[in-house]
Amino acid sequence: MHAKVATWDCKISRFCLESQETFESTPDMFYMHTFLARNSLPHDKIAPMQPSLEKLRKFFRLEHENGYIDTAIIGGLAKMLDFWEGEARTDGIAEEVIQAVISRLRSYEKLSPEGRAESLKGLWKRIAETYPEAGQKPKTQTPAPRPPRQVEKETPTPKVESAPAPRPAPQQPKPRPVPPPRSESFAGAKTSQTPAALNAELTVLNGVGIANAKSLEKLGMKTLGDMLYYFPRRYEDYTQLKPIKSLMYGEVVTIIGTVQSVHSRPIKGGKSSMQEVIISDGTGALRLSFFNNPWLINKLKSGSAISVSGKIDQYLGRLVMNAPDFEDIEMENLHTNRIVPIYSLTENIAQKWLRKQMSQVTSHWAPAVVDALPDSIRLAARLVSIGEALTQIHFPSSQDRLKLARERLGFDEIFYLQMGVLQQKRDWKSVDGRRFPVSDEWMQSRLATLPFDLTPAQQTALADIRADLDSGKPMNRLVQGDVGSGKTVVAALGTSIVIGAGAQAAIMAPTSILAEQHHRSFVNLLARESGILNESEIRLLVGSTPESEKEDIRLGLMDGTIKIVIGTHALIEDPVVFKDLQFIVIDEQHRFGVEQRAALRNKGSNPHLLVMTATPIPRSLALTVFGDLDISVIDQLPTGRQPINTYVLRPQERERAFTVIRGQVQHGKQAFIVYPLIDESEKIEARAAVDDFEKLSHEIFADLKLGLLHGRMKPAEKDEVMTKFRDKEFDILVSTTVVEVGVDVPNSTVMLIEGADRFGLAQLHQLRGRVGRGSDQSFCLLIPTREDAAENERLQAMSQTNSGFELADLDLKTRGPGEFLGTRQAGFATTLKMANITDVKLIEKAREQAQSLFDRDPYLEQSEHALLKEAFERFWGKGKGDVS
Repeated sequence: MHAKVATWDCKISRFCLESQETFESTPDMFYMHTFLARNSLPHDKIAPMQPSLEKLRKFFRLEHENGYIDTAIIGGLAKMLDFWEGEARTDGIAEEVIQAVISRLRSYEKLSPEGRAESLKGLWKRIAETYPEAGQKPKTQTPAPRPPRQVEKETPTPKVESAPAPRPAPQQPKPRPVPPPRSESFAGAKTSQTPAALNAELTVLNGVGIANAKSLEKLGMKTLGDMLYYFPRRYEDYTQLKPIKSLMYGEVVTIIGTVQSVHSRPIKGGKSSMQEVIISDGTGALRLSFFNNPWLINKLKSGSAISVSGKIDQYLGRLVMNAPDFEDIEMENLHTNRIVPIYSLTENIAQKWLRKQMSQVTSHWAPAVVDALPDSIRLAARLVSIGEALTQIHFPSSQDRLKLARERLGFDEIFYLQMGVLQQKRDWKSVDGRRFPVSDEWMQSRLATLPFDLTPAQQTALADIRADLDSGKPMNRLVQGDVGSGKTVVAALGTSIVIGAGAQAAIMAPTSILAEQHHRSFVNLLARESGILNESEIRLLVGSTPESEKEDIRLGLMDGTIKIVIGTHALIEDPVVFKDLQFIVIDEQHRFGVEQRAALRNKGSNPHLLVMTATPIPRSLALTVFGDLDISVIDQLPTGRQPINTYVLRPQERERAFTVIRGQVQHGKQAFIVYPLIDESEKIEARAAVDDFEKLSHEIFADLKLGLLHGRMKPAEKDEVMTKFRDKEFDILVSTTVVEVGVDVPNSTVMLIEGADRFGLAQLHQLRGRVGRGSDQSFCLLIPTREDAAENERLQAMSQTNSGFELADLDLKTRGPGEFLGTRQAGFATTLKMANITDVKLIEKAREQAQSLFDRDPYLEQSEHALLKEAFERFWGKGKGDVS
C-alpha cells in the first residue's frame, strides 16, 4: 500500500515540475508583440494611453491568459462593444480604429483559438500604428514573483544541474510567468495558489489507466480537479445498524454478521449461476443472494466478519438481501455503514470502483483547494470552508454536515450567478441612451384614442416604460403577463413615445403568424384608431415577404420613412439597416438565442430594449437568472374576460370531452386538441397528433373540418394552417405544442390537452391561454395518460386557479427551472449543480452578499478578490449567456 502511494505522489510531483517549467517558458504575447511595434516618437515622449484603449488592452490580455476561449467578457468578447464604442468616441479615438475593433470583435466568436490569437495580434498592431502609446509596456506592470519551487527541492533533477539553461542577456525583458492551462469544469481558486496537481490527468491515479480515463472523460472528468467537482447524484444512508431479528421488509439497512456458509448453484439450464451466502449476528440468520459472481466462493470464507448494506426483500416467506454491497469490517467502510454517495456512471465504470477513486482524490486534495470566497463573506453567510464542503459532499459524516456542504456549494453558484447579472446590468446602464420625455397631457391624448381603458397593472407597466425612456440610460425591461393580459398594447404605447420623437422601432416575434398578429395590432392602435402614423409607416418583414417588397422596406428603414418594422429573425439579416433605431421589442424573448438578440440590438446605438413573455417567472428566478432585468408584471386581465373553466378528466372519460367540443362547434365556436407527441413512440406512453388525427377526422368528427399542425411542418405550411383556422376554415385544430405561442383566435372556446401529465403547469397554462380570448365562456379539458393519484393531484391545481404565477411557483418546485429558462441562459441548467433554484432563503442570502460586494468592487479588481475573480470567470465561462 505504501509503495502505491509513493508511486502516485511521484507521478504527481513529476507533473508539477514539468508543468511549472512549461508555464514559465511561455512568453507574454501582448508584451512581446507591442515591443516590436515601431513607434515614431521617443519612448519618454509618448503620450499616456486613452482610457478606452487601456480597457481594450486589459480585456485582450485577459483573453490571452484564458487561452482565447472567449471568456474575458461575460457573454463573449464582442459584448464589450456595448459600452466600449461609446467610450472610444468620447476619448476621440479615430473612427477607422473604432470600426476595425468593431469588425474584428463581432467575428471573434466564430474563429478557432488560433484564429482568435492572430486576430487580436493584428488588431493591436493596427492600433499601435495609429497610437504609439499602445506599443508601450505600462510602467506599473512588473513581472509576477515566481513561487518557491518546493517540488524541485524534494525531487532534484541531475539533468538540470549538469546542463543549466543559458541565462538571458540582461538587456532583454524577462517574460512574465503564464498561468497553467485551466480545466473548464474545475471551479477552483487561482492557479498560482491551487496545487498544480489538480490539473493533472486522471492517469496519475493508481488503478486509472488510459481506457478508464477515456470512460471518465465521458462523464466530464479530465483532471483531478474535475473529480472534486463531480458530485454524487444521490446518497444511501446506511448508518443505522440493526440486528437481523429486527429487520423489516423494504428497509434499506446495514448489518454486521459472520459468514456461516457459501455455495453456488447453476440456474437457467446452467447458463447462469446464483451464489447464496448465509450470515448470522447471534440474533438470527439472513440469506444473501448474488448472481453470476462465482468468485465469491473464494472471497467469502466461513467465519469471516463482514458489513452488508442493501434492501431487505422477501423470497418464499423469508427475508433476503439481493446483490447487496459488502466489506470486511476491518476495511475502511467506503461502501457500507455510512452515508454512501451514488454517482452517475457510464460504460465500463462501476460504482464501487469510482467511489474508491473519489475517496483517493477527495481525502488527498479537497483540503488543499484554496477558498476563493473571502472570509468576510463566508463568515457573514455562516458557510463552511470549500475544503470541508468538497470533503463532505462526497463522503458525508452525517446528514447535518451534508446539508452544510450542499449549502456552501449552492451558495457559491448563486453568488457567482448574481455577481454576473449585476455586472451585466451595470454594463448596460454604463452607457448613455437617448431620452424620450413626454408630458402627462400627451400620454392622456394617446390613451383617449384606445377603444378600452387600461387595467391598473397595464398603467403601472406603462409608467415604468415612460420612466425608462426618460432616464438617459438604455431601457432593459421585461414585461411579463398572462396570455391576453394586454402586453402588446403597453408595448405599442411605448413605441409611440419613441416614434413621436422621430426615431424608429423594431418588433421581433418568433413566428410569422405572430408577427402578422402584432402588425395588425400596431396598425390598429397607431394608425387607424389614433392617426399617429400612416399605415405605410408600419411594415411587416417576414421570410415570405416578396423580395421586391423586402427591398422597398429596406430602403424605407435606411432613409427613415418607415418608422416601425415588425417581423421575425429576418429583421437581423445584414441587408436590414436602420437610420435611427432607438426602440426594440422582443416578444417571447426566451425563444430567441443570444446571438439573435444581440444582432438586432447592434443595429442601433444603445437602443432601448423591451422584452415580453407570457410565461410567469417565479420570484426566485426573477432574483437570480433574470436579475439584470427590470421587471414589470401585468397580473390582471382586461374587463369582460371570463375565467376559463378547467377540468381534469380520466382517460375513460374522453367521450365527455368530445361531446363538449361538438356542442361548442354547433354553436359556431372552434376548438384545439393538443398532443405531446407528433407520432406514436415505443419508448413513450402517450397519444400522438398524427395518429389520432386520422381517427378524429374519419370516425369521431367525420362531419366537421379538422386541420393538423406540428413541428415537422415547414414554416409556410404552419402559417397556412393557422391562418385557415383563424379564418374559420377549420372547426378543430389538432396540434402539438407549436400553438403555445401563436395566432389570436377569439372564436376558439375549447382546449383539450391529451397526455396532460407530460406537460409542466406553466406550459399547460400557456396552452390554456389560447382560448378565452373573447367574451364567451371557454373550457380547458385535461386528460392524463393514465390514472395516477399523485399526477392528477398536480393537474388539479390547474382547475383551482387561473393565476399563472401561482402555477409557476408550484411548477418550479415540482419540475425545476427548465420550464422557464428556455434558451435564455445557455448552460445554466447544467452549471447549477448544487443550487436549488426554489430555495428563496439561500438565494436572498447569496444575493445580499453579492450586492454588498458589488457595491464595493463591482469587477473584482481589488487584490484581495483575485481568487474570487478567477472562480467567478470559470463559472461564467461554462454557463455564459446573454440576459437581455
